[in-house]
Amino acid sequence: MTENDTTKLPLYGLRVLAVEQYGAGPFGTSYLADLGAEVIKIENHNDGGDIGRRIGPYFFSETDSHFYQTFNRNKKSLTLDLKHPQGQMVFRKLAATADAVLDNLRGDLPDKLGTTFQALKETNPKIVCAHLSAYGRQGTRAAWPGYDYLMQAEAGHLSLTGEPDGPPTRYGLSIVDLMTGLATAFGLLAGVIKARTTGVGMEIDTSLFDVALHNLNYPGTWYLNAGVVTGRTARSGHPSLVPSQLYRTQDGWIFIMCNKEKFWKLLVTELGHPEWIIDPELSSFAMRLQHRDRVTRLLDTALMQQTTASWMARLSGKVPVSPVLDVAQALENPFARERDAVLSYEYPDGRVARMVANPIRVQGVDLPQRAAPRMGEHTEALLRGAGFDTVALQKLKELGVIASDT
Repeated sequence: MTENDTTKLPLYGLRVLAVEQYGAGPFGTSYLADLGAEVIKIENHNDGGDIGRRIGPYFFSETDSHFYQTFNRNKKSLTLDLKHPQGQMVFRKLAATADAVLDNLRGDLPDKLGTTFQALKETNPKIVCAHLSAYGRQGTRAAWPGYDYLMQAEAGHLSLTGEPDGPPTRYGLSIVDLMTGLATAFGLLAGVIKARTTGVGMEIDTSLFDVALHNLNYPGTWYLNAGVVTGRTARSGHPSLVPSQLYRTQDGWIFIMCNKEKFWKLLVTELGHPEWIIDPELSSFAMRLQHRDRVTRLLDTALMQQTTASWMARLSGKVPVSPVLDVAQALENPFARERDAVLSYEYPDGRVARMVANPIRVQGVDLPQRAAPRMGEHTEALLRGAGFDTVALQKLKELGVIASDT
């Protein structure tokens, strides 16, 4: 039995100032917020706040897009213009009570906007400042803008994706954004652990480009040590393990991954062809890789005798297999319902936004399910908590440092 006691969440008590917008940074801090951290989203109202609020084509209201809700649930919003000297003064006061800052700014902007450890250490010597940029904060590209798809292109991902005779292809999702956000949040938490031990904060840096290159992973190691340039494989096939790709069925496709030798034996036995176990051209990973086209022909012929559903019923739990679903089918999948993979996130007025649940589960306690905040929804409460009285707040509004309607 779970409960809604947020004090039991693993990141309860962690306060993070998030100078963020769009996707990568907000995705990283969404993990922190879902797990109980107080994530205070800093939005410059003079620039319209987080651009994600207006990214369509689907909206709950004019400044509350489905895109924005996806990345910003369970957070607080505070309007603040960091371009204004008084805005930086306010930010320093907030930083005095925070464990960390996370920004996803262009690489040359943290120094200008005062979100660095150097700018904040006198206010809070334990502050951890985590920076997510396109190309890093040092080097010739520090001031360059950049986005996920560009990184996929330059880091070699497009050359690995798609059919061999087709054009280079990006992923269907913004994987570089998502993984960079997660890497930044991981780095931030590592920094906070160290700062709580030593009493000294630090800078943490990562970038879309660095994460995209890091994601080359074992094909990168193959090239660096064996000079092998991995390319695209037909039907989304694994570069070295066969069978591990898409195969045809009577009514569509099935993905089979015999990534251990025992699964090959189980598969061919279920297909009614135990003789393939001892066939010299099929008897090992090395031989099946050499004869990949023959394996594809044999498996297509066998699998096309029945539907995908029939093969799933027969093979599931024995051989690693999966149907190929579209987004709707994936979200309506009975197993997704079994896993409580879709939850309703509540607005203060009782409306809900249905979204995919955080994949991390904490035994005995529910993760919070609050919809993303209105821009500036928590400005006054947070600034009063930082020591600003009514007169000071009015002055900040007159100067345009915070929004006048907060």
